[in-house]
Amino acid sequence: MKNKIIIIAEAGGNHNGSLKKAYKLVDIAKKAGADYVKFQTFKAETLVSKNAPKAKYQKKNVKKISHYELIKKLEMNYDMHVKIIKYCKIKKIKFLSSPFCIDSFNLLKRFNLDYIKIPSGEITNLPMLRHIKKFKNNIILSTGMSNIKEINNAISILKNNKRKIILLHCNTEYPTPQDDINLNAMLEIKKRFKLDVGYSDHSLGVQVPIIAAALGAKVIEKHFTISKKMAGPDHVASLNPKELISMVKAIRNTEVILGKKEKFVSKSEKKNISIARKSLFASRDIKKGEKFSLNNLICLRPGTGISPMEIDKVCRRKAKKTFFKGQIIKI
Repeated sequence: MKNKIIIIAEAGGNHNGSLKKAYKLVDIAKKAGADYVKFQTFKAETLVSKNAPKAKYQKKNVKKISHYELIKKLEMNYDMHVKIIKYCKIKKIKFLSSPFCIDSFNLLKRFNLDYIKIPSGEITNLPMLRHIKKFKNNIILSTGMSNIKEINNAISILKNNKRKIILLHCNTEYPTPQDDINLNAMLEIKKRFKLDVGYSDHSLGVQVPIIAAALGAKVIEKHFTISKKMAGPDHVASLNPKELISMVKAIRNTEVILGKKEKFVSKSEKKNISIARKSLFASRDIKKGEKFSLNNLICLRPGTGISPMEIDKVCRRKAKKTFFKGQIIKI
């Protein structure tokens, strides 16, 4: 399907630092039919201070260790990146990752990825944005926690004629309350910046990404996990493997349902034209030489004769033969 919606299965840190689990996440994303499986690239030392507080959802899901210790456990080193990317190539699914610092970006840049995914928290990281500007990588930019001015500032730094930028509407609360999803903001972002848009979803279930697809999202990103019962901050709000399959299938069905941007008679309904439309019939006996009129014509099914759209033209003519009541008109 040309110009299909890009579906990113967000593994994030749900590998829990295990290469074996990372491979399993790749397998799940591939089986579900996602276009990309996405991880996160960071170093604890360049992401959080030793005393950085955890988010509320992190405190709830990971109680015994600090924010720094949590991040440290989820790091992926260069060797792990190489192995996962190689495994993705074997499985024929594309790899993406989000850098959280300049060094992380430099690491990902070496792999010649289709896109660099800038996470919501880095949209105000001016040094990082300026560094990324020096290169030609296409960008997917998440806009969670940001306003129009902040999005505009980031775009003005990143934008150049050789780079594609896709903006993702996003809410970073895990899980996102329904009254904070605000999908109309995605449409406003598209209108304002004249760029392709998508949606990075942190709500529960699969309903919201499907709605976003119907509204015109070019990219859908959704967290998934091997099991919601695993230890870690994001597992509970992620899709399990069956739910990921369901989401991808529903989005692909949505694409089919949306169809083309034109109105035409479909193949399936052509056979119904003659059955559902009407033709001109005699509403009473019409003698030869009598003029056709609204008083002696009626519109009835089937539509195998003269279309009612031609009734004015027919009413200017006389019958060349006798028509009996209920007989289809032919001239």
